[in-house]
Amino acid sequence: MGHRILGRVRIALFLILIMPVTIFLIPFQWVMIKFRLRAGLFLPMIYHRFVTRLVGLKLRIHGVPLAFGPRLFLSNHVSWLDIVALSTALPLSFIARADVASWPIFGLFAKLQQTVFVDRTRKMATKSAISRVAERFRRGDAILLFAEGTTSDGQRVLDFRPALLGAISNNEAHEPVMVQPIALHYQSRAGMRLRRFDSPDIAWYGDMDLIPHFAGILRGPPIIIDIWFGEPFRSEDVTDRKRLALVARHQIRLARALLARGREVPMAWPNT
Repeated sequence: MGHRILGRVRIALFLILIMPVTIFLIPFQWVMIKFRLRAGLFLPMIYHRFVTRLVGLKLRIHGVPLAFGPRLFLSNHVSWLDIVALSTALPLSFIARADVASWPIFGLFAKLQQTVFVDRTRKMATKSAISRVAERFRRGDAILLFAEGTTSDGQRVLDFRPALLGAISNNEAHEPVMVQPIALHYQSRAGMRLRRFDSPDIAWYGDMDLIPHFAGILRGPPIIIDIWFGEPFRSEDVTDRKRLALVARHQIRLARALLARGREVPMAWPNT
């Protein structure tokens, strides 16, 4: 009974603190997006750092994220928490399914972070999305693609979908784009290493409902996530998008496996 009461108190405290901050910042972010101000990329990072403190999410960074120029980050995908963690680590925008734009609250947050939405059921819509991503690269923005196309159970890395990599493999950005793989691994909770049967508490996949999962995270103890930034490479070095997907997935799989074992992760493997 005491744990239930404490959990409800945490949820109430989260809502009390996050709602006024969110309402206050939304108009500023809309203005920054409208006038294409660079600060519009950094305000979400500041906001998510506040969220991580409230949620109890602690980041351990391995490697150095790219900081300048057109950048494409390719990452595995475990939970909605990935977005909070990655947005805390660096200023970026995401590529997401078109239906995310219509989600209550979360769809608004995605738009405020200048997410590129893709309707994967229509081939022409994918081509349009590639053009929008290429335009963002020309502006020197950082874009992150969860290349699996969906979330996993956190115990494996699914096959990468290469379709949206056309923005760089076909050189539609008209300038060199740097690619950096990212591996995510949820390491521990309340100081205890997460085990396979703990995955549903963190990973959000399949037909899980978002709100109950979100409430479960808030009620639970602090979480530690390892974020590995691999060695960047030039998109011109891997011009075929299918090969690019294979190279990035191979590196992320190896890095995640080593992180799960608590071992040091090399910053790069040969791009072969």
